[in-house]
Amino acid sequence: MLESLTRAYQYLIFFGNLLKSPILLLCRLYWGWHFLLAGWEKLENIDYFIQFLGQYHFPFHHFFAYLVGYTEFLGGLCLFIGFASRLAAIPLIITMLTAYVTVHKDAFHALLSSPSLFVAEAPFNFLLTALIVLAFGPGRFSIDFIFERWLFQRAQAIPKHQHLR
Repeated sequence: MLESLTRAYQYLIFFGNLLKSPILLLCRLYWGWHFLLAGWEKLENIDYFIQFLGQYHFPFHHFFAYLVGYTEFLGGLCLFIGFASRLAAIPLIITMLTAYVTVHKDAFHALLSSPSLFVAEAPFNFLLTALIVLAFGPGRFSIDFIFERWLFQRAQAIPKHQHLR
């Protein structure tokens, strides 16, 4: 009985691992595209976005309006094509956390008392996707995966990443 349960669980793990890269691809494509569009919209209407940040007393709102727009646009492009995905996820995470702390601060403060309010806000899915890509990488269907294989074949001294045991 225990052997049958063990074998069934191993099959579950095997099939779950087969789904990892396609799911990461779908997340990257969908949310990368939406990051890209959000950044483009901000850059296309930069005067409105500068005023919007000014309403929240954001310091250096001219500078940060462009920074956020380009971060979302270029970061979304990187996620979409799977190039420098983990690196691009870092400024995207910072941008989404900043949005929570400034524009969506009520939801941010309600994180522990009312989590449904936190997850209902616009930055949540963007933040979650960036965190997933940072933690798990872009998956096999990405430029990063091809580059990583090429790099590790040529540089034997660089340790390959392994899962913790």
